[in-house]
Amino acid sequence: MSKTPSLSPIDRLLAIMRKLRNPDGGCEWDLAQDFTTISPYTIEEAYEVADAIASGSPDAICDELGDLLLQVVFHAQIATDKGLFGFDDVANAISDKMERRHPHIFGDATTHDVRQQWEQIKAAERSADGAKSVLDGVALSLPALLRAQKLQGRAARAGFDWPDADGPRAKIAEELEEVETAPDDAARAEEVGDLLFAVVNYARHLGVDAESALRDANAKFARRFMAVEARAGADMAHMPLDALEAHWQAVKASEAP
Repeated sequence: MSKTPSLSPIDRLLAIMRKLRNPDGGCEWDLAQDFTTISPYTIEEAYEVADAIASGSPDAICDELGDLLLQVVFHAQIATDKGLFGFDDVANAISDKMERRHPHIFGDATTHDVRQQWEQIKAAERSADGAKSVLDGVALSLPALLRAQKLQGRAARAGFDWPDADGPRAKIAEELEEVETAPDDAARAEEVGDLLFAVVNYARHLGVDAESALRDANAKFARRFMAVEARAGADMAHMPLDALEAHWQAVKASEAP
């Protein structure tokens, strides 16, 4: 198999992508891609990094970080092919941003509240980019729970927030009542959305990351359900609910410390 010449690791990866995207002898699939078609893979790879971190396997984390880095290189090569920007521009842009956002490390500024300084600098950057609202820049493509949490956090920094967790907790009860009294399916769907938003707000006030909490709950459910499947066997679909519940409680008990 032909390999790229001896290069630094990042230069080797860049050379591989250039060859894959070369109209003269490159890969047909890679050549057909653009920002839009590659975007779903980029999002998927970011989640696979999160899964690898959750697994606790350094090898898996390393492997998935490589896949995510490939996405950055892929996008940069597409931009290069279009004459827009290159990988060096991407690297320089993030380097400039990190130095700008850490003046207490790379400049002369001193501060006792690094978080506040970070947010002030980010707000100034958004304003320079033409932002008109504190909510501008919260990506629409974020998972819904994560976006809700970020929207609420931005609003809170502007002073629009409950003083403590009692407010959002009461809001959950209010929204649940509105779900139960909704007059039709469309209204019920809207109220369920409001209920979920209220739950995220309550989690935020408790210092819980809603996206991570739900991801963990998903993993727990999948683990326990597969254990129930193993206990119940082929007759699971025909078992009465009380029998399935007994299996479920047995699985939970087996996990108890």
